[in-house]
Amino acid sequence: MSTFGSVKTKRGIAGLRDLTPADIPAIIDYWLLSPPEYLDFMGVNRQLLGSSEDIHKRFLNAVRTGDPTQSVIALAITLDDLFAGYTLLRRYSEAVNYSHWHIVISSLRGQGLSTALYPLRIKAYFDVVPIVQLIHQTRTGNLGVNRMLDKFVMISETKFIDKPDGVAIPGNFHIRFVRREDIPRFFVRAVELGIDPRIWPTV
Repeated sequence: MSTFGSVKTKRGIAGLRDLTPADIPAIIDYWLLSPPEYLDFMGVNRQLLGSSEDIHKRFLNAVRTGDPTQSVIALAITLDDLFAGYTLLRRYSEAVNYSHWHIVISSLRGQGLSTALYPLRIKAYFDVVPIVQLIHQTRTGNLGVNRMLDKFVMISETKFIDKPDGVAIPGNFHIRFVRREDIPRFFVRAVELGIDPRIWPTV
């Protein structure tokens, strides 16, 4: 199991590591036990989400194998070494790749974990698979996620998407593009935002 760095936050030391099968039950609980109004806010297509068995199979297949052709890869977000959430990379080609991330512990949402870990997360994607571009596709109504991304990368376009990536229903989305050469700038920006690195990789 690889780790990808850690940062100090007001809630503790946040880190990023490979997902393991032991993390999957918490992900299943997140998706199936979250309040309906939360899933509605997230714009989740319940049919695409599926059953606990469906979710378990998807994430078991997303545990990183080291195969450079693996199409879906999940990494774990931790806080003081406890599982707090995950990020998922879905690959279609060198230039068409989408990322998703979720904090599964409700009390930790809006606490700055996603902002603090953003540079590490993006670098990890580009390090573990041979991609040249990543696409952020975020629902316009998800203000928290968009405020976080605004700190690092600009919106390229906003449009209605009939078939969004992942388990989302159709809707209006902001589109942002990230390339490998953007990564050093993200780490500089993190320092400007006051993020305190514990273990950062060389960029």
